[in-house]
Amino acid sequence: MKILFFGTPEFAVATLDRIMSDGLHEVVGVVTAPDKPAGRGHSFKMSEVKEYALKHNLRLFQPVKLKDENFLQEIRELNADVFVVVAFRMLPESVWAMPPMGTFNVHASLLPKFRGAAPINWAIIKGETRTGVTTFMLRHDIDTGPILSQTVVDILPEDNIGSLYDRMMVIGADLAADTLDKIAAGTITGIDQSQLSEAPCPAPKLNPENCTIDWNESATNIHNLIRGLSPYPGARSTIVLADGERIPVKIFKTAIPPSGESGDWTVDLKDGSRIEILELQPAGKKRMKAADYLRGLHCDRLPVFE
Repeated sequence: MKILFFGTPEFAVATLDRIMSDGLHEVVGVVTAPDKPAGRGHSFKMSEVKEYALKHNLRLFQPVKLKDENFLQEIRELNADVFVVVAFRMLPESVWAMPPMGTFNVHASLLPKFRGAAPINWAIIKGETRTGVTTFMLRHDIDTGPILSQTVVDILPEDNIGSLYDRMMVIGADLAADTLDKIAAGTITGIDQSQLSEAPCPAPKLNPENCTIDWNESATNIHNLIRGLSPYPGARSTIVLADGERIPVKIFKTAIPPSGESGDWTVDLKDGSRIEILELQPAGKKRMKAADYLRGLHCDRLPVFE
């Protein structure tokens, strides 16, 4: 089959590389996001998918507007059999309805659970013990199309977004390759999501508000929020020093100590639970162990979080 691939971040590169390495299908083009300014010098940064496409001499498209008629005509002329989408923005019907064998998406959750922009993060944040990867056909509403295939992935107690992302990236590539083979063979049938017992659950885009720790929550909920945001973008908070100075921080690692035990920096919470701060990054400094940060303060009283 001829494939037009849509994707932007590293997560998408794994699937594109798997398709290329298998050599069973022809990638006739790659669509990715336009380069964006980054850093203090505002130099333009290309996406990981673009870097891969250039390295492998793949035809590259970076449309600003997906409904642009010139772009639509260019990809129409590729005569692709199927479009594959991994971690890309929402496609208009003029794009996803184009190929004769349809357009399918690789989504990092067990749909219909965790529909939205940040499914891996929210699975950890919500305290799930398992998640997965789904391939599904695109339709009008985001993440609602017929499911083609799913693979279950366990969320380990020690997982954070970094470790789970890395595992799911490889699993997603395997599932996409398997889905492509079954589409080519005509042996796959979509299942309407309304037929599944799992209730839909949103996974909205991360922002400063939903990345900020609420210290009125339980230790378990705070710990899961921090795991679900580490190492990126990091759970936000503010510490207040003994002299009243307020310092924005990001917290990257915590633990829930056994009953009766405490560490260098243990926080007592309103529900009676406790959480130990292990790694953080104060504004303007590097990420560090909490014990090292406390030693650098040279004070007798622990900072307070707010």
